[in-house]
Amino acid sequence: MVRRPSTALLLALLVALAAGCGTASSGSDSRPDQDARLLLDFAPNAVHAGIYLALQRGYDEAEGVRLDVETPGTSTDGIESVVSGHDDLAIVDIHDLAIARAKGKDVVGVMAIVQTPLAAVLAQPGITRPRDLEGRKAGVTGLPSDDAVLDSIVAGDGGDPTKVRKVTVGFDAVPALLSRKVAGATAFWNAEGVALAAKRPGVHEFRVDDFGAPSYPELVLVTSRETLETSAPVVRATIRALRRGYEGAINDPESAVSALTDAEPSLKRVLTLKELDAVSPSFTAGADFYGELNPATLAKWATWEQRFGIVKRKPDVATMFDPATARTGLKDDPDA
Repeated sequence: MVRRPSTALLLALLVALAAGCGTASSGSDSRPDQDARLLLDFAPNAVHAGIYLALQRGYDEAEGVRLDVETPGTSTDGIESVVSGHDDLAIVDIHDLAIARAKGKDVVGVMAIVQTPLAAVLAQPGITRPRDLEGRKAGVTGLPSDDAVLDSIVAGDGGDPTKVRKVTVGFDAVPALLSRKVAGATAFWNAEGVALAAKRPGVHEFRVDDFGAPSYPELVLVTSRETLETSAPVVRATIRALRRGYEGAINDPESAVSALTDAEPSLKRVLTLKELDAVSPSFTAGADFYGELNPATLAKWATWEQRFGIVKRKPDVATMFDPATARTGLKDDPDA
């Protein structure tokens, strides 16, 4: 759990005054002045830099919400956490959101953390294209989305996914590749991809949206329908604060990495900077503003999601996401 020092509120108020009326308007929806819990999807890494910068600079308090950021344990489930009310919001993989909705969990995506897929197949130097994996071992975590990513990438290169020998390696793609246990493995290119390239030059990276998959926001901020209906000001204040944090991370990556590594000293600064440099373009790629949930983009993703068997029925993006809430704080936001 991350909390800011007691002086942060004063600093946040000074920031708000300096920013003028653009920071927050009058009314309870602008400044609910409440606490909120935000659960990350994974151990803190570069993709979360905007969150930690928002905390360090007091953007959350300036927008009227006091965020406690929690890191997940080995058995933590972001979906269940918001459904149970343990956490107000969580960052989850979009595929996990689709599966949860298919199971009847009334969880809603309210903001995109990134605008592109982060999923890829990482491969040994000798694997020059995805269809070269036919007849070879490829590591997967065991999640349905991993099988879909691998199948989509191989098929997108004209290969036959059924000829790839899948091996479950959990979340140890990098060790499995370094030990040559597998010829390729599904992983996030923004994290494992950067780490692997530093240890084994010449590895190949096949991103899912380069081989037939549509672009889609891999990570999304979610909340329960109940929380969205009963605590909308808190959700909206969180979105405004995070947008400011990520805009800051894009413009000042050095400060964002400092905020992250100050909170998580075990992170290596040089590697984290490389990871942030890699993922930063994905924060706003193809979007009109940070956090946008584009219905047309999501509709294409939903078709792909069903086609590759992550869910049996095409996700209903109209009820699964709330693009209007994602626009909170913008000039055309009707509740601003």
